[in-house]
Amino acid sequence: MYRKGTGRGRGFAARGVRTGVALAGAALLLSGCSSGGDPEGETSGTPVKQQPKKEDPYWVNPEGNAAKQVAAYEKDGEKDDAELVRKIAEQPVAEWLVPENAQDQARGFTEAAEKADRDALLVLYNIPHRDCGQYSGGGAADGDAYRAFVDEVAKGIGDRRATVILEPDAVLHMVDNCTPEQFHEERYDLLRGAIDKLNSLKNTKVYLDAGNAGWQNPDSLWEPLKRSGVEEADGFSVNVSNFQTTEASTEFGKKLSAKVGDKPFVIDTGRNGNGPYDKGKDPWCNPPGRALGETPTTKTDDPLVDAYLWVKRPGESDGTCRGGPKAGEWWPEYALGLAKNAG
Repeated sequence: MYRKGTGRGRGFAARGVRTGVALAGAALLLSGCSSGGDPEGETSGTPVKQQPKKEDPYWVNPEGNAAKQVAAYEKDGEKDDAELVRKIAEQPVAEWLVPENAQDQARGFTEAAEKADRDALLVLYNIPHRDCGQYSGGGAADGDAYRAFVDEVAKGIGDRRATVILEPDAVLHMVDNCTPEQFHEERYDLLRGAIDKLNSLKNTKVYLDAGNAGWQNPDSLWEPLKRSGVEEADGFSVNVSNFQTTEASTEFGKKLSAKVGDKPFVIDTGRNGNGPYDKGKDPWCNPPGRALGETPTTKTDDPLVDAYLWVKRPGESDGTCRGGPKAGEWWPEYALGLAKNAG
């Protein structure tokens, strides 16, 4: 069984840099203040800039983890490391919404993106029985809690421009039997409901996650995708948090697309520059020697590929494996490795 963890969490700890994303994040984005008032966590160095809109319409968070790390390295006089991590800081990465503060976060991120005349890129990752109890286990307590979470997100987005990646692994984990069968019907219903709710928003696009090219039997995925509502979505996403090459991901996506109404798709290229790792236990978890992939853009030269995106934020851990911190925590050494290996 091909498995991988999406690696989400809420911590940030690196060489004196820290941030509280969950409750304070949205307000801080708008105020320009640093989280917690810790000067070591301020983005007071050379500011990051937005990418050209015609090449990449998505918002670069000037107070993201990578930007804070750049500022910390600059303060310590480590200019070479600062420039390496700047490769990450100056690209738009997805914001994974925290369920305890979903409406405020969705509003804060989309308002900040609107102010910069860009689109927000958001991830919903809160399905009940998430990640089958692995590194990123958790999720909403039940179906009603999940529906309430989606409602809060929708209220926060409003009419502002946003692209939402919906529930990484949620469909794949039904296919690979990681999610017990008794939860499948509810999950189909929750995913369809989330797509309907997000589709009701004026300027929101939604891409249902469809796993990755490491899954060797894409024909087993298309029917569950259809049952989950993919034909009503704007498309689907592949390779989220994974390391499959863009070439393999494109081939995989096209096979799926042909089965689900020729829907377009987006590819997570954040860490796939050197392709997948195939040694040792859990090769998907903080594999060594990986590199940043194609930078985010909507100019893919392929009519079925809507965008290359950085959905999993490069530099955040997949979990407590290979010396990494908890899933989702910022890991500066890994970020440096990704940037160095990208050349």
